Amino acid sequence: MTPAAGFRPHPIAAFERIGEENAFAVLARAGALAAQGRDIINLGIGQPDFSTPEHIVEAAVKALRDGQHGYTPATGIQPLREAVAGDIHRRFSLEIDPGRVVIVPGGKVTMFSAILMLGEPGAEILYPDPGFPIYRSMIEFTGAKPVPVPIREENGFAFSAEETLSLITPQTRLLILNSPANPTGGITPKAEIDKLVAGLAAHPQVVILSDEIYDQFLFDGEAHTTLLAYPEIRDRLILLNGWSKTYAMTGWRLGWSLWPEGLFEAMRKLAVNAWSCVNAPAQFAAIAALTGPQDCVTRMLAEFDRRRHLVVAGLNALEGVSCAVPKGAFYAFPNIAGTGWTSAKKLAATLLDEAGVATIGGPDFGVHGEGYIRLSYANSAENITRALERMGRFLDEARAA
Repeated sequence: MTPAAGFRPHPIAAFERIGEENAFAVLARAGALAAQGRDIINLGIGQPDFSTPEHIVEAAVKALRDGQHGYTPATGIQPLREAVAGDIHRRFSLEIDPGRVVIVPGGKVTMFSAILMLGEPGAEILYPDPGFPIYRSMIEFTGAKPVPVPIREENGFAFSAEETLSLITPQTRLLILNSPANPTGGITPKAEIDKLVAGLAAHPQVVILSDEIYDQFLFDGEAHTTLLAYPEIRDRLILLNGWSKTYAMTGWRLGWSLWPEGLFEAMRKLAVNAWSCVNAPAQFAAIAALTGPQDCVTRMLAEFDRRRHLVVAGLNALEGVSCAVPKGAFYAFPNIAGTGWTSAKKLAATLLDEAGVATIGGPDFGVHGEGYIRLSYANSAENITRALERMGRFLDEARAA
């Protein structure tokens, strides 16, 4: 039976509001151009260009051969939840209850779940801007009011505790934090986090979602300050983390989250209703990642640091471009105000179409992203150098035209 000619589905208001992550649209456009024979250098997508370490791959293969083909508990297998707790203890000397860990199919699932639980018409949710675009997309999907927390270059791309606290109202349900940050590479200093946590004592209704997916990507001796280190907010803290970035496992779709006791059961039910469980072999691979040798992470971080210096020096050599040194993650967020381009999205689109370099326009990360573009240095040093040369030629020719 074929649909009637001219059939149009009834509009669903929530899906009219939902946005997307434009990095995937740029990835698709770059792929289409490459399929036409164009030489495209992709500095758009936030995906490590390393292979998943072999011992992790082998753990998944062994699990398959050992017959791990069935359903698992919705919150994840117990050995993996214990491995997450053990990793937290190893890295931060903090004790967490494995019973509150939930294994999820990717980091986005944690933010989706938290925002879905706490967002509804009349509620307000604070999120970083510029920040990961799915934050705002999901807030709008629920009908809640998105309240951007400005992330400013003059503040080192860190959030201001004072400004963040000033935006909280009686309608605020959720505060989303992200450090090290996407898209800026900024890190919020511990002293600023201390101020924020102290101020949150006056707002006990506010749940905190701390996105710490880049917590092992820090440079120049910076140490990660996890929100888990503050016992006074543990009863309303949701922690987001995973394997995608740290272990080059983006396609495995693996994340973990830690939930406060008051929200855990709701999260478990959501898992049962939405995805049942994470695939079994991937969970055994995740155990190998956390409990196996960590030299793969150290090597990756050293290479990202080398590329970081390369990309920052190259960007600052371009006329009209200035780039603060990112302290974390693997992104550079250069200021392009001096180039004469008034639309960062248009510049990014033109760089892809005419220069063959994929970047992301700053406004794709929020209203405060105008005047910037994002480059991912999760690509080879050779490709980064070629991309910077192309960008320089393009900007010179555009000025001369």
